[in-house]
Parts: sequence; structure tokens; C-alpha cells
Amino acid sequence: MSDAVIRLPHYTLAERDEITGGGADPFGVASAGLTWRDKDAHFGIRRQGRLVAHAGWVRVPLSAGSERWHAAGLGGVAVAPDLRGQGLARLVVTAAMEHARDVGDLAHGLLFCLPRLTTLYGRMGWQVLDDGVRVEQPDADDPVPMPLRAMWTPLTEGAKWPTGEARLHSLPM
Repeated sequence: MSDAVIRLPHYTLAERDEITGGGADPFGVASAGLTWRDKDAHFGIRRQGRLVAHAGWVRVPLSAGSERWHAAGLGGVAVAPDLRGQGLARLVVTAAMEHARDVGDLAHGLLFCLPRLTTLYGRMGWQVLDDGVRVEQPDADDPVPMPLRAMWTPLTEGAKWPTGEARLHSLPM
């Protein structure tokens, strides 16, 4: 079966629940206590009319030391539990990052995930950021340390991630 990734005009809570089966914490990150940013571009896979996979991205501002740049913040990656292990995550993540690459001025992709997912993203070329990332939160005066694993991927040839702790100048995605 050939799965085609499509650009979704929007991504609703109902569509997320269609993929994940619903539940209060489908991504397993509620314990982090974070407020998350919506994505601007959404990609999905449908099988027999059912949305079975999704990935989204949003342009995010970052800094590390004296360097400032924007990256493609990947998030909302979901695959229906009964269809995991079939490469659907790779398809939607690749489509999202190819779209971000086509924007033309983004050299990096950035994501946050549970530690158990680093192997999955690593197989897609993502690399763990050992220096950490601080993120904005609505009720915090200063950026807070991201408790999840931060990973990055190059979107342009030769792109390198700056050294030192990064700061995301927005909510995490």
C-alpha cells in the first residue's frame, strides 16, 4: 500500500483524537506542565478516509550565545497506535521538513520528545542537543529548562547547531 502525504488545511483536536484515539495526554507529556504553541503547517496521511498520521511545523526564533536565528519547530507528530511501525512517522516528518526547507531561509529543524523516542528520530537523521534548550512559558518571568529531549536536524547542507544552551523565544512546539 502506497501512503501519500497530504497538506492539511488545518489540524483540529478532533483530528488529533481520530489518530490517537483521544485521551487526556495522547503524547505523554502532560507531566512536563508546559503550554505548547500551535503549528502553522500540517501534513497527514489518510487511509480509507481516516486520518492516521500527522506532523506539523512552525517557524520559531532561537538564540545561543550571540547567535540568533529561526528554525522549523516540528511537533504534533502522531501515528495511529494500530499502524505504528509502518514508516508513517517518517513520511509525515519528512514531508513537514521538506516543506520547511522549501521556505528557503531555515537551516535547522528542532523538536522536543520523550527520551524513548530519540531512537526513532535518530533513524530519521535528528541529533540530540546535549546543551539543552530553555523555552518561554506564560506564567514564567524567565525561560524555563525544557524537560523533554531536544533534537535538531539540518535543513541545508553544512548546517551546524551553535554550541551552548539554546533559548527558544516562544512557547515550545
